[in-house]
Amino acid sequence: MSGFTFNKIAGAVLATLLFGFVIIEVSHRLYPNPRETEHAEHMGYPVPGMENGHGGGDTTVEVPEVSLPTLLASADAAAGAAQFRACASCHNDAPGAANKVGPNLWGIVGSPIGGGEGFNYSGAMGNHGGSWTFENLFAFLEAPSAFVPGTAMSYRGMRREGDRANLIAYLNQQSDSPLALPAITEAVGSAEEAVTEAAEDAAEAMADTVGEATDAADAMEDTAEDAAEAMVDEVPAEEGATDPEEGDGGH
Repeated sequence: MSGFTFNKIAGAVLATLLFGFVIIEVSHRLYPNPRETEHAEHMGYPVPGMENGHGGGDTTVEVPEVSLPTLLASADAAAGAAQFRACASCHNDAPGAANKVGPNLWGIVGSPIGGGEGFNYSGAMGNHGGSWTFENLFAFLEAPSAFVPGTAMSYRGMRREGDRANLIAYLNQQSDSPLALPAITEAVGSAEEAVTEAAEDAAEAMADTVGEATDAADAMEDTAEDAAEAMVDEVPAEEGATDPEEGDGGH
């Protein structure tokens, strides 16, 4: 095999290997191995090309929690009345009714915390201060001992937000002057702003990813051109060819 033929084969093999290496590197960057990211946090929703965080920035869209005004707006007071039956062993909820183990809860919404007349509150409850706003009742019903540390109330709490909202809606009706439910316009505006901001972040991240892909494609093209030029430069002159400037030396 002549040296010229060997050089051509070697150059072609080198160019092929280099091109394959570039393809593998680019594919790894654009399509990362899921096993390498199995411990990554899950996204709120996936954005194509962003599974491995390319594009610089977190694209997770966090779904806002349902606000208390929204819960109260859709609360079912009739369901709350059914839930109050579990409270009836310790509380009355009628005007002028006597206190039981716990105070009468007629008019409780909006009243001072630990300020009901004719009932001997614990020191923790009596010294707490504030009033039974919708927010305070919502927090208290979830975990009484956490909201009022040292309270004598043994009730562990109501975990489901919807159940608490239903009960509060019912208790608000058990009053001579029920309070107006809090407006939800501000909460809705905040949710819309959060979704809009998250969508803008996702769009920017996607644009960055497209830019990276374009740069990678350009780099691959440049590398291929360099490899082709190197292969051409390495091709020697044909064996037996003479330099046109050389004479035959006899004339």
